[in-house]
Amino acid sequence: MIVTQKGITLKDVAAAANVSRATAARALNSYGYVGDGTALRVLEAAERLGYRANLVAQALRSGQLPIVGFIPGDIQNPFFARIAHDIEAELRRHRHNLLIASSEENVEQEKELLESLRSLSIRGFILAPTSATDSQHIVQLAREGTPVVLIDRVVKEVHCDSVVVDNEGGARAAVDYLVANGHERIGLLRDESRIFTAQERLAGYQNSLAAHGIALDPSLVSVSRSTVEHAVEATIRLFSRRDRPTALFTVDSLMTQGALLGLRSMGLSIPHDVSLVGFDDFNLATFTDPQITVIAQPTAEIGPLAAKMLLDRLAGKKLAPRHTRFPTRLIVRGSVSRLHGR
Repeated sequence: MIVTQKGITLKDVAAAANVSRATAARALNSYGYVGDGTALRVLEAAERLGYRANLVAQALRSGQLPIVGFIPGDIQNPFFARIAHDIEAELRRHRHNLLIASSEENVEQEKELLESLRSLSIRGFILAPTSATDSQHIVQLAREGTPVVLIDRVVKEVHCDSVVVDNEGGARAAVDYLVANGHERIGLLRDESRIFTAQERLAGYQNSLAAHGIALDPSLVSVSRSTVEHAVEATIRLFSRRDRPTALFTVDSLMTQGALLGLRSMGLSIPHDVSLVGFDDFNLATFTDPQITVIAQPTAEIGPLAAKMLLDRLAGKKLAPRHTRFPTRLIVRGSVSRLHGR
């Protein structure tokens, strides 16, 4: 029996509304069909009596807790933090709660988190896969029928819903813009290649150079962990070269911030000494002087759509896997200068 702090039970609410306990349960928990007039009568009775359902007890009896798991690459990344906020807001509207656990871009940690959360009877998962190749744990999860939505990154072997952006096209647009302003020695600050987004953004960088007849110089590509601190070090290494780049493309907002700090520590001015374009917009991009030119993602659309896709699966909708790839947008600000004589 479900008991509230005041001792009011579902049976009491049903009696006050003159309906069966089954009808009262459907009205209070928004499942099955209940006529509008009957539902209103039940809700008014519950409010009048001060009834508050013990959701945990209900979930344990049904074998399902109304909780969804979200495993981002790194919750400290502003991109994932915003998505987590939007997912939680959408789920809350549908009486679901969100449990967040960051993989910290570690595939072994991702595996452990999925196993731990599954033991808690989590209903479904929204996941940013750490590896594009080591993914059998996600494949198995989907095969077992657990609803899964992939965001930001996809895994070819996993047949489930996904929400990503055009990473390759966005990176290509960034480098195209730098080339259009006369730059040919364009540095790239990127994260590890096992991550899907890193592979696509590297491809965009390479494809743009090739399209403009510019030979790829591997020494202009600097690999760093996606943190501000590591990006500072990687930037200093790259620009300590005698034949340093005239421009830099960074693959996420944390690396962009690290690049800004690294260049400043070296006394290099943007855009006079170095032009800069970053993938992903961020708040500080418009507070710097000059403001930073970026490739913007429709971040505000990703979280809500992923949550809706998962809720559809939790509601039992039988649909073929849905794949949404949002376009990106070049926002021109003041961090790119035209090379003299070009």
